[in-house]
Amino acid sequence: MTNTVKEVLTDCTLCYHSCGIRVFVEDGKAIKVEGLESHPLNKGKLCTKGEAMLENIYSPHRLKYPMKKGKGGWERISWEQALDEIAEKLLSLKNLYGPTVLGVFSGSVGVENLEMVGLTQRFKAAFGSPNFFSVESICYRMRIRTRQITFGKYPTEELDSKLYILWGHNPDASDFPLRLAIEENLKKGSKLVVIDPKRIPLADRAEMYLRIRPGTDGAMALAMINVIINENLYDSEFIEKYTIGFDRLVPHIQQYTPEWAEKITWVPAEDIRKLARMFANTKGASIYQGTCTQDQTANGTQNSRAFSVLQTITGNINIPGGWVISPRLPLGNVGIEVEGEPLGADRYPLFYEVWGRKSPYGVVTCLPENIPEKIKAFFVIGGNPIVSMPDSNAFKEAFKRLELLVVHDLFMTETGSLAHYLLPACSHLEKWGLAYTYNVCHCLPYLMLRKKAIEPLYESWSEWKFFTELAKRLGIGDKFYWKSEEELVAFELGPTGLTFEELLNEKPEGSFYQEKQYGMKDGRFSTPSRKIEIYSEALKMVGFDPLPTYLEPQRSPISSLELLEKYPLILSTGNRNYYYTHSQFRHIQMLNKKSPEPYLEIGPQTAKKYDIKEGDEVIVETNRGSVRMKAHVDDAVAEGVVFVPHGWEKDANANLLTDTNCREPIMGYPELKSLLCNIRKNIER
Repeated sequence: MTNTVKEVLTDCTLCYHSCGIRVFVEDGKAIKVEGLESHPLNKGKLCTKGEAMLENIYSPHRLKYPMKKGKGGWERISWEQALDEIAEKLLSLKNLYGPTVLGVFSGSVGVENLEMVGLTQRFKAAFGSPNFFSVESICYRMRIRTRQITFGKYPTEELDSKLYILWGHNPDASDFPLRLAIEENLKKGSKLVVIDPKRIPLADRAEMYLRIRPGTDGAMALAMINVIINENLYDSEFIEKYTIGFDRLVPHIQQYTPEWAEKITWVPAEDIRKLARMFANTKGASIYQGTCTQDQTANGTQNSRAFSVLQTITGNINIPGGWVISPRLPLGNVGIEVEGEPLGADRYPLFYEVWGRKSPYGVVTCLPENIPEKIKAFFVIGGNPIVSMPDSNAFKEAFKRLELLVVHDLFMTETGSLAHYLLPACSHLEKWGLAYTYNVCHCLPYLMLRKKAIEPLYESWSEWKFFTELAKRLGIGDKFYWKSEEELVAFELGPTGLTFEELLNEKPEGSFYQEKQYGMKDGRFSTPSRKIEIYSEALKMVGFDPLPTYLEPQRSPISSLELLEKYPLILSTGNRNYYYTHSQFRHIQMLNKKSPEPYLEIGPQTAKKYDIKEGDEVIVETNRGSVRMKAHVDDAVAEGVVFVPHGWEKDANANLLTDTNCREPIMGYPELKSLLCNIRKNIER
């Protein structure tokens, strides 16, 4: 590199990990990206998406200027016109119906982008609406809530473990840092178990591979608890000191024998016993759930409860390699309080509130049925809900009924194509922010300044600029008082004791903020009982079983006999792809060459039964719709199961097959991992 090249240490925001990167900038243009060696998460390495970052940012497909949809299609307008017209429409709707007619949505990129999600929440609250939605109500938040219900705070799995149980989790496709850690620790003697209806590559290096029927994870977990209790493998000292409800668990769990679970799960009873013994006899063992594998089933909340109990009764809490409750970084809260509850809070109260601790999230599966009666205006910030949310047809028809749909994004999406106003957004290299990594090795958290490496391209605006300027026109400008993105980030840093200048100049590579504390300290947890609540009063109070139970998927070979004749196969949607994050990056040539089109996956006997060969175009059909994809026939896939990837648009969109009304009963999550379908070769092609 020459002296004219500037090096910027920042983070990658293309998935939730926020890996460290070096960006090389010449004459105002980013010309190269490398992994940052000193970052404890990725240690100088990048996944393929990270390596393709600049192709994404400099893509010719970027939105370049604000657009308004007219009778003749899209027309270019100025930011001033867009903001004036959006504000006028919002104020008109507010005057007619009240502020709660506004709903806002932040996509998966907002999970790791604190400023995007925080400002989006702040905007709806300043306007007077509680209706904020995100991917959190179909992915991951359930496990956070469930672990909070059990432990008071959210314990996380460590990257380093003595026994990795990958339960519906494929790090090769979805968790780059965990894959690196497993590779490193297997060499040091760590052990690995894979539980999955598909034999993932890591299963070849596992002590055990257990092929499980989709949607039945909770049954197997309950049977493991049964074995650990009945064979006296539990940590009695830990249970006595730190838990409540074990005495009620013992008789409750007797019904869930390994033989009972075998009939449900396809996993042999003796294999369940073997795994239970291995897990109970390993201090420093962790269950690694798939990102949303167990959430998106009928038994979602109780799956996470059963996993929490397994970690607890074996004493694998707050020890190296187990689940660890770590200090959370105190940041300045960009969001603000608002009166009222978001959609879904009345039907799924635990998703919204536990012991007075409220969540800002509405239940997104409730959204289509409430447009336009309750929601008439909607903002989508960095997301593509028409593709990423369940039941795309329901969302599409609902969005068409909106009086105002505004989309702020880098690219045209299926959601953007329905908008009234389409506004160009900045990439993560074109704005300031904070990168917060919370599950790094033995220390947490790791905080880094997300630096503005280049100026915004074209007429793109950051979320801070967009909401600040729109707020002025709505008469709520006083709620957006930060005069710059840098000032906003300094506000977020306020409670930490770190300063903007310190992270910019003294610690540009980032900094560990606090050390992880193992052990029990005073032995008290942040629950009402001050103990780990094996028996949950919080669940009992809203009418659900306070001890882990099993619920069969609503549409399965056991529970939906009336559908079996027409839909005889088990459908699991949403399997991950290493080269993409949800619906993002499909236009990047470097990635598209490696994964140019979607493939459904089936086993060889299933393929033979339906006269399907490798590469044939196949129609997958459910009671909600159909998609077309090419077939990949692989003996790694359980027979009778069809895996369909998510994130592809148009007639390959997996969410054309799913249903918002098929929900987990406690927190309202969609059932996406265990439905029923049929397949047939597309002979019309």
